[in-house]
Amino acid sequence: MITTLSTITNLIKRVFDQIENATSSWLIPSLARILFAGILAVYYWKSALTKIGDDLFSPSVGAYAQIFPKAMEAAGYNPAELTFIHTLIVLAGTYSEFILPLLIIIGLFARLAALGMIGFIVIQSVVDITGHGISGTDIGSWFDNDPTSLILDQRAFWVFILLVIVIKGAGPHSVDRALTKIIPAKG
Repeated sequence: MITTLSTITNLIKRVFDQIENATSSWLIPSLARILFAGILAVYYWKSALTKIGDDLFSPSVGAYAQIFPKAMEAAGYNPAELTFIHTLIVLAGTYSEFILPLLIIIGLFARLAALGMIGFIVIQSVVDITGHGISGTDIGSWFDNDPTSLILDQRAFWVFILLVIVIKGAGPHSVDRALTKIIPAKG
């Protein structure tokens, strides 16, 4: 019985070791970028478009309301009542929603872009909870038999996909990989 179990275990290990060896350098990072592009990129681009005012340097009223909900309420929804720092933060957030997803999709500075997106998601979640009043089941709880919460469930998967890119890189079909072939590493 033990010998049969050991034989089966060894066979399974050999088969999956071969699969892992054949795919580890390209499959996981490539799938992470494809999933990010298919699930999150358009979400962030559409969100960024709602933040553009008359031009790229004039955020919309909605941009301020999304990023600084309580400050906008206190200012009577008049962005002119907010500081220049508020405007810089809104512009940085807006540009980040355009630029970081694009960098991840094309695989240029993908690790840094994915790290930036993780930071963006953390800040987005904090603003959603503290500024927009998301609470209870919308925040969710792990191990609660309900995988539909906005913050702890969905965004945990978003961060996981991005962590794969931070750790594994963008994969073979990326500008990052092309640049490593053109520009030799020194060291």
